Amino acid sequence: MYIYKVGVVGAGTMGAQIAEVVSYAGLPVVVADRQDDLARQGVAAVRRIYQARVDKGKMTPEQLEEKMLLVGASTNLEDLKDVDLVIEAVPEDLTLKQQVFQELDRLCPRSAILASNTSALSISALGARTGRPGQVIGLHFFNPAYAMPLVEVIPGLATDPHTVDDVVGFAESLRKTPVIVKECAGFLVNRLLSPYLNEAVWCLQDSGLSIKDIDQDMVSFGMPVGPFALLDSVGLDIALEVARILHRSYGPRMAPAPLLEALVKAGRTGVKAGHGFYEYGSGDEQAGTQRLEDLVQQFRQLSGWHRRDWTRARPLLAMVNEAVIALQEGVASARDIDLAVVAGTGFPNDKGGPLHLADQLGIDQVLRQLDEFMQSLGIRFWPAPMLRRMVDAGFTGQPAGRGFFQY
Repeated sequence: MYIYKVGVVGAGTMGAQIAEVVSYAGLPVVVADRQDDLARQGVAAVRRIYQARVDKGKMTPEQLEEKMLLVGASTNLEDLKDVDLVIEAVPEDLTLKQQVFQELDRLCPRSAILASNTSALSISALGARTGRPGQVIGLHFFNPAYAMPLVEVIPGLATDPHTVDDVVGFAESLRKTPVIVKECAGFLVNRLLSPYLNEAVWCLQDSGLSIKDIDQDMVSFGMPVGPFALLDSVGLDIALEVARILHRSYGPRMAPAPLLEALVKAGRTGVKAGHGFYEYGSGDEQAGTQRLEDLVQQFRQLSGWHRRDWTRARPLLAMVNEAVIALQEGVASARDIDLAVVAGTGFPNDKGGPLHLADQLGIDQVLRQLDEFMQSLGIRFWPAPMLRRMVDAGFTGQPAGRGFFQY
């Protein structure tokens, strides 16, 4: 099915960005929200994205106006009665999303596909509240949607293969890179990114190294920003909620770092709060840094701190190990796992993704290091069973000519 017109429900940051991406591809899009001012603010946000392109000389003012003619605002979901695809982008509340899907099911054409931009919630649970579960799917864009190439396509248990094909084709028409992901908590990228970020916080707790030193070391590895700068940008409260969701689904290896919980409790939730791991906005920046240091030191004293040397292997192997577990579970292919992590997180191209990195390091060496971390740091580094099977079979990566990939 070719998609001629799109609806976006939810005019917040992601809704506006998705609407811009759709209109930039030349398709008409209706931005719908319950309140008129919010719907109009969403359209205004689309204009600002285009204006930034004009300011950089990437499009003309005339082209901006042509694109804006494709973007409409509405407070009535009945205005979506002629769309081919609706992308829901309301807050991450399952009950709210289920209500939206029930209403969309009633109002939209029977042929329309209903997609959710959720980053973690069950697509199957959304589809079950409609009379068309075969046409319900996850379509997860990454922030900022106009810049990030990756889109996760997540079929629910009842999603029809034709729906998957249609949505993959739609994503490609937007000049995005779609990766089909088996439904699971956190899907793929967030499931792999969360252990990396969480382990960085564990490292801060026990390494004695500064926030800036850890961030700079990960940037020198090739990451676009350090883990603490990224946490501040995402929001520590959001990162903590994702960690809790993953902990409930996958058990002890995903336990949130206690320091992350302490920072959220202290109101240090990142850029939006004016302070997280770093200080933002006006005020005495040095005093803010000291307050954070006091919090970290206090936490170390209460937790019976045992200082350990910093190594970037800890956050990186936390990601690698989870990538192997996801591969075992059939969440995605090895190629797509690495593609998604590179496109969705900025993981360095020359490293190729977590599974390519394991092959480069040597899977036997990865297993040895994970075993050592497990002995000193606990169950969160329990090696994926697939690693031991591969080592026993001699599939040890590039040196052997075969690991997760062939060489």
